[in-house]
Formats: sequence, C-alpha cells, structure tokens
Amino acid sequence: MAAQFVFSNVAVTVFLLFVLRGFSQAQTFSLPFQQPEMCDHYQYFDISALSCVQCGVNQRQDARGTSCVCIPGFQMISNNGGPDIICKKCPENMKGVTKDGWNCISCPGGLTTEGNCHCPTGYILVERDVNGTLLSQAICKLCDESENSFTVSNALGNRCIRCESTFINTSRSCACSEPNILTGGLCFSNTRNFPHMISTARYGELGMSFTSEWFTKYLQSAAAACWVYANLTSCQALGNMCVMNMNSYDSTTFDACWLFQFVFENTAVLRTVHSVPFWRQNLPWLFYGDQLGLAPQVLSTIPLPTNFSFKGQYQNTKMKFVAASYDVKGNFLKWQTLEGGVLQLCPDTEIRLNAAYSFGTTYQQNCEISISNILTNFPTPIFYDVYLEYTDENQHQYIWAVPVLNLNLQHNKIFVNQDSNSGKWLLTRRIFLVDTLSGRENDLGSQPRFIRIATQISLSIHLVPNTKNGNIYPPLITIAYSDIDIKDPNRQSVKISFSIKYEMDQGEAHVQTDIALGVLGGLAVLSSLLKTAGWKRRIGSPMIDLQTVMKFLVYYAGDLANVFFIITVGTGLYWLIFFKAQKSVSVLLPMRAQEEGFVTYVGCAFALKALQFLHKLTSQITIDIFFIDWERPKGKVLKAVEGEGGVRSATVPVSIWRTYFVANEWNEIQTVRKINPLFQVLIVLFFLEVVGFKNLALMDSSSSLSRNPPSYTAPYSRILRYAVSTALWLVIGIIQIVFFVVFYERFIEDKIRQFVDLCCMSNISVFLLSHKCFGYYIHGRSVHGHADTNMEEMNMNLKREAENLCSQRGLVPNTEGQTFQIAVSSQMRQHYDRIHETLTRKNGPARLLSSSASTFEQSIKAYHTMNKFLASFIDHVHKEMDYFIKDKLLLERILGVEFMEPMEKSIFYNGILQMPLLNLITTLKFEKNEGYSFSSVLYYGNEATLLIYDLLFFCVVDLACQNFILAAFLTYLQQEIFRFIRNTVGQKNLASKTLVDQRFLI
Repeated sequence: MAAQFVFSNVAVTVFLLFVLRGFSQAQTFSLPFQQPEMCDHYQYFDISALSCVQCGVNQRQDARGTSCVCIPGFQMISNNGGPDIICKKCPENMKGVTKDGWNCISCPGGLTTEGNCHCPTGYILVERDVNGTLLSQAICKLCDESENSFTVSNALGNRCIRCESTFINTSRSCACSEPNILTGGLCFSNTRNFPHMISTARYGELGMSFTSEWFTKYLQSAAAACWVYANLTSCQALGNMCVMNMNSYDSTTFDACWLFQFVFENTAVLRTVHSVPFWRQNLPWLFYGDQLGLAPQVLSTIPLPTNFSFKGQYQNTKMKFVAASYDVKGNFLKWQTLEGGVLQLCPDTEIRLNAAYSFGTTYQQNCEISISNILTNFPTPIFYDVYLEYTDENQHQYIWAVPVLNLNLQHNKIFVNQDSNSGKWLLTRRIFLVDTLSGRENDLGSQPRFIRIATQISLSIHLVPNTKNGNIYPPLITIAYSDIDIKDPNRQSVKISFSIKYEMDQGEAHVQTDIALGVLGGLAVLSSLLKTAGWKRRIGSPMIDLQTVMKFLVYYAGDLANVFFIITVGTGLYWLIFFKAQKSVSVLLPMRAQEEGFVTYVGCAFALKALQFLHKLTSQITIDIFFIDWERPKGKVLKAVEGEGGVRSATVPVSIWRTYFVANEWNEIQTVRKINPLFQVLIVLFFLEVVGFKNLALMDSSSSLSRNPPSYTAPYSRILRYAVSTALWLVIGIIQIVFFVVFYERFIEDKIRQFVDLCCMSNISVFLLSHKCFGYYIHGRSVHGHADTNMEEMNMNLKREAENLCSQRGLVPNTEGQTFQIAVSSQMRQHYDRIHETLTRKNGPARLLSSSASTFEQSIKAYHTMNKFLASFIDHVHKEMDYFIKDKLLLERILGVEFMEPMEKSIFYNGILQMPLLNLITTLKFEKNEGYSFSSVLYYGNEATLLIYDLLFFCVVDLACQNFILAAFLTYLQQEIFRFIRNTVGQKNLASKTLVDQRFLI
C-alpha cells in the first residue's frame, strides 16, 4: 500500500514537471500576424486560428475570404459550413454549375468566370421550373418589352421586372434612345428646357473643386425627376447634394444649389408647407431666403411659446430636440431625438452626452478622432432637419424649426456667414456630420479623395430680454466643416468640438456697471484729493509740485482699486445669487467672451491694489523712530581713568537692555495681523475643494455642493469662481477679525496693548514720524520713576499701580492717554533733523573724515542729545517749541485730515477714542483703532489693504490657471516673502534710526 502511494506521488510529480516544462517552452505566446488580404487565391482566413489556411482539393477562396468554394466546373456535394466542403467534377456534357453551386447543368451558351451559364443582355437565366425541378439544360428567356408588358431583366439577371416609369413615359418603351436623355438610370425627353449642369463638389476650405462621381451619376437625374415629376425622394436627394456643397450658391455656376434654386423658383405655383414661405411643396426646406436683415428677424423677433424654470412646481430644464433624418438618396429614415449623441461625434457615456440638453448647463465637448474611424463609421452621410419640441398651454405638442448658421456657406463666392454683422447672414436648415461620398472621384466603391467633417457644432440659446418666465428665442446651430485631403487615414486625425452656450443681452448690465464705475470713480477722486491735501499738511509743504502729483496718483490708485474691487465683488455676487437661486429663468451667465471686461476689472483692481500695498510697505519701512529713555542714573561710582593710572567718580550708566528689549518687541509687532494668513488660506481651500463650494462656480443650474462623478461636469465660470472665492475669503476674514478683536485680544493676548504696557514698564517712550511734520507718540514714562530695578521692587510697583496707590500712566496728569497723533511744528522738525543728522552720520560720508571710534563716539553723543532733546520737548522745557494736547474733531477722525496747522506750537491729538460707535465702525472696516493710531505704520493697522490684496492675488492666480490649490500656495508664498522683506528692511531702518545694534533684533 505504501509502495502504491509512493508510486502515485512520483507519477503526479513527473506529470507536473512535464506540464511545467511544456508551459515554459510556450510561455512567450507569440504567433505570426496575418490579415485576410494576405491569403492567396487558394487559401482562406481561419477566423479561429487567425491565420491563412489552404483550401481543399478543387477549391478556392470565396468572395469574403473566410471560406472556400468549388472552382469552376465542380459542384458541391457536401457543405458543413465554413471551409468544410467537398467538390465533385461535373460531366463533360454538363460543364455549367447552377447559381447555388449544388448542381451541374448544360448551358445554352458560354460560361461566366464563376462557371455559371451566361445569357445575353435582356435575357434572364432559367435553371428550374416553377415547382423547383432542375432543368437538364438551362434556358435564356427574353423579357417582353412590348407595350403589353414593358419588362426587362433585373440587375441579377434572374427575373423580368417592369421598366422604370420614366422610360415608359418618355419613349413608350424600355429603351431610352436618342434624342432622349439617359441619366442616373432615368430617361428624360430633350424637349424640356432643362439647364446644363456640372457635377462639381466644392471644397472651399481647400480652395478647390473637383468632379464628384456621386454628383456625376445622380445630380442630373435627381434634379430632372424633382422638376419634371415632383418626385419626393428625388427632391430630397437634390437638396442633400446642395447641402453636401455647403448650401453655397453662385449665379454663374450650374451646380446642385443652383439647380435646387432653379426648381424652387419654377415651382412657385405650388403651395407652401405649413405656411412657411421658404418651404415649397415637394421640396425640402433648405434656406430662409437671401434677403439682407432676415437673419436677425428669424433669431430675435418671435420668442418660443414655451418657458424654462430651474426650480419649483413647474420645473422645466429639459430641451427636447428632435430631428427628421434622411439618407443620401432622399429616403426618410425616422424621427429621432438628439439624445444619445446623435450630433456628437465624440464618444462618451450616455449620461454625459444627454447633459448637453439640460437647460442652463453650458456644455463643452472636445476630442480627436482618427480619419480611419471616420471612414469606417460613416460610409454614407445622414442628413438632419432639427426641431425643438415643446408643449403649449393646452398640452398640445409642437415643433419649432431650428435655424442653422453654416460658416462654410458661400454666396457668390463670399463667406457671408463669417461676417460679424448678422444682417448679412444666410440661415439654412439641413445639416450632416460626415460626408465621405461626394469626395469619391471615379468609383463610388473606392476610398474618397476628400472628406468633409463637421468639426465645430455650437448650439446657442438666447434669452428674451427682461423676461421673468424663462422665455427664449429660437436656438441657433452654428456649424463649421473641415475639408480633409486623404493621404494616410491611419495617421491622420481631426479635432472635434461640440458645445451648448447660453447668452443674454448684457447691455443693461454694462450700463449699470459704467454708472457705478463713474460714480464711485468720482468719489475716489475726491477721496484721493482729500488724502493728498492731508499729506501735504503733514509734510508741511503748501506747494503743488511733481511729488504732489505722484502722491495723488498713488492715493488714487488705492481708491480706484477699491472701486474696482467693490464693482467686481458686487457683480460676481449678483450673478452667483440670481443665477443659482432663480426659479423661472430671468438671467443667464455671461459667456466667456463677455467675461473679458470683468476679468480686466479684476486685473486692474489687483494691479492698483498692489501699487497701494507697495506704497504702504515703503512708507512703513522708512519711518523715523526714536526710543526715549526716561531712566536716570542712580548715584555715582569710582571709575578707572585710562592712561592716567588713577580713579575718579562717574555717573552710574543707565542700562541699554531696556531699549534693546523694547526695540526688539517693536520689530516683532511690525507684521502682526488681525488674521492668521496660513489659517485663512487653508480654511478657504478646505471649503472650496473639500466641502465643494467650487461646484457653485460651474456653469449649470445646480446649486448643490457635490456632484456625481459619472455625470457631466460643466466648465467653470470665471465670474462665479471669483464670486465664490471672494465671498468665502471675506466671510472667513471677517470672522477671524471679529474673533481676534472681540475675544482673542480681550481674553488671550493683545500684542499692541502689551507693547504700550511694556514701554511703560521699561520707562521708555516711542517717538515716531511717519511724515515730515506728522507722526505718533507712545508715552512710556514710568509712574514709579525707575524701571531698572530688582524683582522685589518691580512687584511692589505693580501692586501699588493695581491698587491705585500711584498716579495714572497718561501724559496728562490723572489721565490714561498714552498714545497720541502728533503734528509737529517746522521749527521742532528742523531741530530734530539737525540732531538726527549727527546720529546717522556713521552711515554717511563722515566715515571718510574720522576714525570709526570717533564716529561711534559722535553717534553716542548724538543719541544722548536726541534723547535729552525729546525728553525735554515732552516736558515742555522748550517754550519756543512747545506743544498742546487736544481731541480730534469727529470730522477730522472720519476724514483722516487735521484741520489745524501747527504753526508755533506742535499739536498732540489724544489717541483714546471717546466715541465707542465710531471705534466699532473702524474695527469692522479692519482699519486702525484710534486708541492705537500708531498701528497705521504696522501691518496691524492696514488689515483692510492686506486682506483685499491677498484676496485679489488669490483670485488673479486662479483666474489665470483655474486652480485653487496653486492659487492658495502662491498666495501664502508671497505673504511670507513680503513679511520677510518687511521684517528685514524694517530691522535695518530701526537699527539705523535708533542706534540699536541689528544683531539684537530677532
């Protein structure tokens, strides 16, 4: 038993090794590539083995090439399908083979190349009697062409059929002898005054024409049958040939359209169809007429008697387009809906193809198709007359003819439909997608020399002005064909586009925008003039010079940027709200070409706001600043005298670390903002990309934030992208600012207030001059007299201050006002400049005149001089340069201008705002709070400018690249770059103006 088990295992192992060896030898799976045309005359193409196989004895390849048949003189005696047949030689007295190949038969005459009996023209071959019995000898039977029968042999030569009616009507026989005319299988009398015609196919895009085999065979017969006999199919075929020639008409060329027009004009006695003057009985409706100005009447005079709505009980968003389709010979095929991609050459899913006919959805489809696929899928053209189906108030169904604007149409050799003036257009009706037939030159079975493809199809929907019920004018199909010269179909391809676009008259919107721009632009001029006047007063210069003009232009740029920003945001939100939220359609989104003006406004807003931002940035990093140290020496110490070997008493030096510390804190708050830039960018990106707010910018009627992936996604509207972006950016920014001002600064950290407190604790005041004669003062003089003390005394001082056991911190006794706006007199400014020049001389030419040590000593001396001068100025020591303190008038605060000019005395304006309502308004405007008016030289006090600049930068990048992620990344990157520049340059300016070593600024 064990031996049997071992033997079985060995056998299985050997078998598996054998199989694996065989598999390894054949694992390449390589086989020769053969095609049916590669097989010779005595081989067939095996559809299973995909290779050529030899036919059996006395056999040859059949017509299809995938099976075998007996050679002439042999009959089949067995046929099991495909190549499995058996052939037998016919007897000498019966060399012919029947048509079905199963029997041998004696022939009355010769044989065909296939071995069948041959009969003369006009005769039919009879091989069996009426009951199917095989005759011993085939019979050639002459068809009776006499008046009693009028029969001739059919094309196969096996039946007698009645002659074509035109032969009988013309010659009362089955022959069309001269002087009658035989054309296209029809016979016509030469007594008809029918014009001479040419069989030319126009290929205007290639700049050439050539004789078409299809036109040669059928143009004359179709025109004659249509005119003489009013044959419906022939009239349709004639119309089709005119459409294949692009509906082009030339009064000097007797081509298809000239013939159609000839028939149309010579059948004026016939009635019209459905009371349409351009639709003659028996003829297809091809043209709307050639009168100038007719196209605008057709397109914008009579609205469709139906309406569309996006939402509500009577929601109607489906456009039901139907088409009457005809084959090239003029036969009516069927009525069919355009759904399923009837007019869309680009392949796609049915859901996406049908989305084209959802009202309000801007549709765009593009692809590239191989010419070989075109030739395979479109052997003959199909023609379409397109209609829009609608239901009236009584629920009766009607159709409305959809006009066509064929851009390839030529009228007397002029492309009239490419003119921008619609009054010159010639509208047509019938279209086709692909014509591979008229481009065949000598043989209809050969490959065409040229083909014509509808490469651009656009359906335009125009909303009736001032409609409230969603009424539209008749849609317009704009079609452009491309003529392709066939060279190598497998390597040639063509680009196809299909689009649905919606438009409405934007004239009223443009007028309203222009009015808003004019009014707000005028206010911007006044605001800029006011700012310039205030700036002139702050620099103490009454003259108007080039600098004044440049300053006005800079101010005007900032105000005009705000104007453009307000207009673009208002316009964007208008389209977003009114388009997405409407029930009955009353507005449609501007088309891409109509958005150019809006995009230009956004670009202008960004460019001007960038100029304003750079101006503010430059102004902030070039301010004059000095830290006034109120600390006084505490006693004297003994100090060694260098070089003398002795000692002498000297004043205890005041520590510089407090000044360094305050300067460093000032450097840190330069770029403090009321919003977190990184959080702002990330949360906006989260709502756009993750939550799906970007879907609100799609050019469709849906207001859903999510979309089904298999469904069609409409293109984005640049206006809606801008509207969604600005709305989210502003809302999130306002929420951040409100949170920062109301909660964060109050309960967590207020860096600006902390800086003022730090100044007071450090016994250091800050003197700022943002203009020549205007600036800010932060009073940091300690109420305790000293700040350079130990921890115990510091805590005791803080406790006394908390228990109100000492005076208040304000500059004016018994007040808390520590921050002021200052307007200094010219005399004070001149004195300041003289000291300041010495203080900063180490960076000037003086370094060439003295050693670095003496220069530094001079700077130290100038520093102490400046400190002493500003401290004495604050203490009213200099009566000739004194100052007084007052509150700003309400109008001064609103306008940002000082009415009083500092002539003999400087003016200190209280920074504490006693009007909470105005304080709240300025906070909501993201501007500086008057309590911290010095923040105007910081990022903190210019949040409105920064917020709008960042927003416009984000939107401009997105409008350029249509990518929110890239826009967010670049926005944050530029924020960090300017923040770095602001800090770096600000540090250098701070170090140069205050003698603080830059190495201590971090």
